[in-house]
Amino acid sequence: MKLYQSIGPNPRVVTMFIAEKAMDVPRQFIDILTAENRQPDFLAKNPAGGVPVLETDGGHFVAESLAICEYLEECQAASPLIGETPEARAETRATMRTIDQSVIVPMTNGFRGSEGLPMFESRMACFPDAAPGNKAQAQDGLAKLDAALADKAFMCGSRFTLADILLFCFVEFGAQVGQPLPDTLSNLKAWQARVAARPSAAISADPKNGL
Repeated sequence: MKLYQSIGPNPRVVTMFIAEKAMDVPRQFIDILTAENRQPDFLAKNPAGGVPVLETDGGHFVAESLAICEYLEECQAASPLIGETPEARAETRATMRTIDQSVIVPMTNGFRGSEGLPMFESRMACFPDAAPGNKAQAQDGLAKLDAALADKAFMCGSRFTLADILLFCFVEFGAQVGQPLPDTLSNLKAWQARVAARPSAAISADPKNGL
């Protein structure tokens, strides 16, 4: 296998997942700031141009961070980060769906319509007028997740899962692009500290780590 990775929260989700699973996956860095992901060689691997992309041993290319993590989980069942049972896996996937729709989508749209506009306006539809509303929606989603964490250590109770990795990487990203986690969200702040203390968080912080 080979992972094509870059800067950004989505590649970090996969590298943090790999670190938690203690998997050995060769990697290549793709520079999205110079639009390396928009060149023919890379578009042959992923026509959408998104990073990360996993090249399988069979020569197939898997795009989208969560799909890559699902694939890797099937390749190595040890130390499951999605779940050991159908019920546990369903809980993790439902939680990730909530995180994606209530936080990640509005957060990234808010970023692309404001701080990220110079980079993204030539690559996709961006909506600067909607940026403040998108950012407010992301903050509302975070507040709801904070309430859900009132009596839990992690997003799925006592289990550390891919849902935690997903949210953590985007909370960290938000802090870098003008959408920090409010201090009033004490449950999320404490959860963030717990996740940040895991070795995988430090390993995945540098997108060129291990290259």
